[in-house]
Amino acid sequence: MNEDIENKDSCCSDKSCESNKEPKFSRKSDFLIGGMDCSSCALTIENHMKTLPSIKSVSVNFSTGKMIAEYDNSVEEIIKEVSKSGYKATLVSSKRKSAQKKDNSGTNLIILSGVLLLFGFLGSYTNVSPNFTILLYAISIIIGGYKPARSTYYAVKSRSLDMNVLMTAAVLGAVAIGEWLEGATVVWLFALGNVLQTKSIEKTRNSIRGLIDLAPPEAFVKNGQELVRKPVEEISVGDVIVVKPGDKIPLDGLVIGGESSVNQAPITGESIPVDKHPGDGVYAGTINEQGSLEIEVTKLVDDTTISKIIHLVEEAQEQKAPTEAFVDKFARIYTPIVFVLALVVMVLPPLAGIGSWGGWFYKGLELLVVACPCALVISTPVAIVSAIGNAAKNGVLIKGGAYLEIAGRISMIAFDKTGTLTEGKPKVAQVVLTGSSEEELLAIAQTLEEYSTHPIAKAVAQYAKDKDVPVSHGDKFRNIVGKGVSAIIGDSEYFAGNLKLFEELNTSLGELGSRILSLQQEGNTIVIVGTKEKILGVIAVADAIRDTSVKALKGLQAANVNQVVMLTGDNEGTAKKVATITGVNRYFAELLPEDKVKTIKQLQEEGNLVAMVGDGINDAPALATANLGIAMGGAGTDMVMETADIVLMADNLEKLPHTVKLSRKAIRIIKQNIWFSLIVKGLALMLIFPDLLTLWIAVISDTGAALIVILNSMRLLKVKG
Repeated sequence: MNEDIENKDSCCSDKSCESNKEPKFSRKSDFLIGGMDCSSCALTIENHMKTLPSIKSVSVNFSTGKMIAEYDNSVEEIIKEVSKSGYKATLVSSKRKSAQKKDNSGTNLIILSGVLLLFGFLGSYTNVSPNFTILLYAISIIIGGYKPARSTYYAVKSRSLDMNVLMTAAVLGAVAIGEWLEGATVVWLFALGNVLQTKSIEKTRNSIRGLIDLAPPEAFVKNGQELVRKPVEEISVGDVIVVKPGDKIPLDGLVIGGESSVNQAPITGESIPVDKHPGDGVYAGTINEQGSLEIEVTKLVDDTTISKIIHLVEEAQEQKAPTEAFVDKFARIYTPIVFVLALVVMVLPPLAGIGSWGGWFYKGLELLVVACPCALVISTPVAIVSAIGNAAKNGVLIKGGAYLEIAGRISMIAFDKTGTLTEGKPKVAQVVLTGSSEEELLAIAQTLEEYSTHPIAKAVAQYAKDKDVPVSHGDKFRNIVGKGVSAIIGDSEYFAGNLKLFEELNTSLGELGSRILSLQQEGNTIVIVGTKEKILGVIAVADAIRDTSVKALKGLQAANVNQVVMLTGDNEGTAKKVATITGVNRYFAELLPEDKVKTIKQLQEEGNLVAMVGDGINDAPALATANLGIAMGGAGTDMVMETADIVLMADNLEKLPHTVKLSRKAIRIIKQNIWFSLIVKGLALMLIFPDLLTLWIAVISDTGAALIVILNSMRLLKVKG
């Protein structure tokens, strides 16, 4: 690159060469494309752009309304080339992405074209000259049909048989046989349908673009004792920002001052605000509800959780689902076949002496209009975009249409236990006393366990603190590896530990032995507290089951997922207890990570389409083996967001039933759309030959069906979480 610059500088020293001094280099940009209402439109733009030598690579996606291009000319030239295809391109800003501005020019042209069509129609019933009426129709056709005609030119040039080509051919044919009213009506209805479709689809596309506006563009940065308002792009990691009550948090960070409750629903979908204290993490786009917070920024604006969500969702929307890919292939075969059939209908019957040239030519024009597979092609992608957008707003990332379809068909869900169905943190479940009071027992237990870092010890100490039990004074603390701890409290030596410790101390358990065995079989870890001579009591510690897990499993049953399985490395007793409380159908205990993979394969061999739900990297093998991998707690770890097929952003299963329900409704709507589109096309084809179909009715059947399909798909945006 440096050599290129030096060579150009050496040969371009005067002003006449100044424009050539900059070396050519490729850049990659995202563009929003306005006016696309069918995937054939995307193909036309793509084919046209590929003919340009300055374009290195280009991909146009109808579902998201975006074009990704790698090029070595200017942005203005890219936008100009897209406009030649009949569409409008807008560069997506690298800093603050925004939706396209409203363009009413198309609507105004439709109104003008419609008024001229109406005047021409009324004029045909008065004494107005027929030539003047034809002139009004002709002007109406030119105004309403200019954009489709221009798009037709570039579609034909790029060898793409899209709806603009078919409609333009039909209109020219109508004019050729003197059907000016039919031609003008076709143009106006086609243009009107396009505008309505475009506006509807843009609402769907903006369901994701709306996420961009969740995080504010500016923040108050603490500079000494002053607060300085800055754009978020100018804020660095380590800066301290201040967020007042009621304001949105502009960047990801850690709370270093103040306490408040934060509404995290925009990111995680959680319905209840979460209390935040110093040391807790917060996310951009969430809402500070009560106290003022000082937050140390931990991520730049492009690296925040909300930015990653938007990026992953946009990538997901650009991936074709199996149904969508099949429909696209079908449409590519169907359209040229009907196009050729239209030409055959126009020529062969009259050559064979059957009927008139004009009659068969008109039937051929009707076939051209019916050949447009718009409703069919739109049937799947709009539904998928709507569903993925709805899920994202409810704190669920679905990584693509393929995973949405699988989620809609799963027959069994397998759950990891620890950290998924349970809290993953031990808590005191029961206290058994043998003569002493609970306060005395907890005071000694807290004194013994207070300085230990073991999770069980921390759970006991925390339980005592929550009960406001005072700490006793202890001396000569001793850690007994693998068994427990001891210390001198008062005049006696006290112990806290497992059954093995007290067996070695030869302490009599008495009737407590059977109770301890029973508690262990129920999945509890036992902490015995006492001296060598007597036992004060037993504290049973267990991994607490999440309330949200029980609700989620009931929600799954309501969504007709009746096969729910639990996989755990814990013992049989623990597994059975959790299974009973949560209501899972089957459980597999004492599994190593590789055993979980084998179990998933076993369940698949039984004929089940299996989804696996886990909370992190340790579940990665099982998540990958399942037909669908679902991870929760995505807001906390980037790795989880990247690996699973579906990510629940919250650290619980609250939104899992909504995900299944939404996916199943999406599958139903896609099927409805496909069948409706095929039936409408079939009826239109059957009505052509009995002369029951007119050209303008054929247009209504095409654009009307497409609009109904879009509106039906948009119902997915309204499904509540």
